[in-house]
Amino acid sequence: MRFILFLLIACIAVPSMGQQVSIIPEPVYLKVNKGVFRISKSTKIVLIDKRDEPAASFLNDYIENVYGFRLATSSNPATRSITLVTKKFIKAPDADAYQLTSTATGVRIEGDTYAGTFHGIQTLIQLLPTTQQTTLSIPLVVVKDSPRFDYRGMMLDVCRHFFPVPMVKKFIDYLALHKLNRFHWHLTDDQGWRIEIKKYPRLTEVGGYRNGTITGRFPGTGNTNTRYGGFYTQEQIKEVVKYAADRFITVVPEIEMPGHGSAAIAAYPELSCFPEVPTIRYFPPKCTWGVFDDVFCAGKENTFAFLEDVISEVLPLFPSQYIHVGGDECPKKNWEKCPNCQKRMKENNLKNEHELQSYFVQRMEKYINGKGRTLIGWDEILEGGLAPNAAVMSWRGEKGGIEAARMKHTVVMSPTTYLYFDYKQVEVEDSLTIGGNLPLEKVYSYEPYPAELTADEAKMITGVQANLWTEYITKFEKIEYMVFPRMEALSEIAWSGKDKKDWAKFEKKLPAQFKRYDLWKANYHKFYYKQKVKDSTHRPE
Repeated sequence: MRFILFLLIACIAVPSMGQQVSIIPEPVYLKVNKGVFRISKSTKIVLIDKRDEPAASFLNDYIENVYGFRLATSSNPATRSITLVTKKFIKAPDADAYQLTSTATGVRIEGDTYAGTFHGIQTLIQLLPTTQQTTLSIPLVVVKDSPRFDYRGMMLDVCRHFFPVPMVKKFIDYLALHKLNRFHWHLTDDQGWRIEIKKYPRLTEVGGYRNGTITGRFPGTGNTNTRYGGFYTQEQIKEVVKYAADRFITVVPEIEMPGHGSAAIAAYPELSCFPEVPTIRYFPPKCTWGVFDDVFCAGKENTFAFLEDVISEVLPLFPSQYIHVGGDECPKKNWEKCPNCQKRMKENNLKNEHELQSYFVQRMEKYINGKGRTLIGWDEILEGGLAPNAAVMSWRGEKGGIEAARMKHTVVMSPTTYLYFDYKQVEVEDSLTIGGNLPLEKVYSYEPYPAELTADEAKMITGVQANLWTEYITKFEKIEYMVFPRMEALSEIAWSGKDKKDWAKFEKKLPAQFKRYDLWKANYHKFYYKQKVKDSTHRPE
C-alpha cells in the first residue's frame, strides 16, 4: 500500500501549475501562489553585476542540456526575465542566503553574496518541469533561504579507482545542484598517487599505477593482472579547482600521512623505516585493499623534507583554507622496531608511538600554518595529543568530534554510521559494495549536533560531509548509483534547519527528484521503496 501511495504522490499535480513544488533541501521559508511564469527561448537572464555570470552560465547550461535551448543574457532591465541581483554584503552566519521571487512577469533572485545568488539558481532549477518541454512553466513562489552549516561537503576517493577530469567535473555539478560547497578530493593512498608533483616525478610514474586489482570482495576471489592507474597533471588540477570555484565549491585536497603511504614509498623507498625491505612485502603489486604496515618513517628528516616539498606544490593549486593530511589508520609496527623512530621518541620525550604520530602531525601542521593554511585530519589525529590549531573530521562515529569540540577545535562530522555512501542502500545487496547497510531514511535521520555537547561546544561543529570510498566502484555510473538518492538527504542535513527536517515531507518530495535524475540520465538507485515495502510486510503492527 505504501508503494502505491508513493506512486500516486508522484502523479499528483498542483492544479495551477501542473507540477509539484519540490525543493530539496527544504528552504527556510516557502510560499506558493497561484499561477505560473513561463520561460521560453525569448526569456532573458538579466545580470546587474557581471560577477553573477557563473550563476547565469550554470542555469543556461542546465537548460540547454536538459531542454535543448539557451537564454540570452543582458545587463539591461527587461520584463518577463530572470533577474539576478547580488547585494555583496555578508550577513554572518548567512553568507549564502538568498531570496527567490517568481511572479507572472518574471523571476528575481537576490543573493546576499554571489554564492547566495548561485544557490538561488539551484532552487529555480528545481522549479523547472521534470519532463522535457520547450516552454518551461514554473510555479509562482516566494523563497527565503539560508544554510544551517558553513561546511557542506562530499569526499570522492580517486585512489582505489581513478576517475578522469570530465567525471570529476560531473560529480562537482551534482554537488552544486544540491547546494553543497566543499569537494574533498582524496588524492593519495596505498593504491595510487594521483597528483603530479614535479620535484618527485616517480610519485606518478611508479606510484600512480599498480599491476592489478583484486576481483570480488576483500580478500578477493582473483586478480585482474592488468596494469591500472592514472593521475592528474597540475594543469588539470587547476582546471578542476576553477570549475568548482565557478560553482562556489571549494576543493579540499587530501595528501595522506603518515599512514596510507605505500604508493609513495613504492616510488621512493627511502621514505620507509626499512627501505632495504621491498615494498612488495607490504604492498603486493597485484593490488588489494586494507591497511599496510609500511608507513612514512617518523624518525628520518628526509621524510619531512619530502612532505614539505609535496605540500609546497599542493598549496598553490588549491586556495582552500583546509589542507587534509589524512592521519587515519597508521599502523605503528614498523615504528616500534625502527631505530630512527625510537631515537626520535627518546629525544622528544615521547611516551609511545601514538605520541610519535602526534609529533608527526604537529610538525606538519606548523609547516602548513606557516603558509597561512589550516590542517584538517581524520579523528585519529587526536591520539597522542591534538595539534594546536587542527580541525578534526570525525569518521569513527561522533566520539572524536565530541572530544575535539570540547577542546575548542573546529569539527566536521562525517560518521560511518550515517554518512559513508560506499555502504549498501538496501539490506539485500544488489551489487558489490564494501558492506554495511545505510538506507536513505537512516541518512536523513542524522543530527550533526551531538546531544552531549553544550550550546557553546556545539558551535565548533562547522558542518557535515559524506564520503565515497571506491574499492568497489569502477565506473562513474556506480558513483551515481551509490550517492543517489542519499545525496538528497545529505543536502537537507547540511542546509536545512533542524526544525525544517521532516521525513514524511521529504519522502513526498522524492518522486520529483527521481524524475530529475531521469532528465540528467543519472544511474540512481531505484530499489529503495521496493525494499521498504518488502520490509513493511514483515513488520509487526
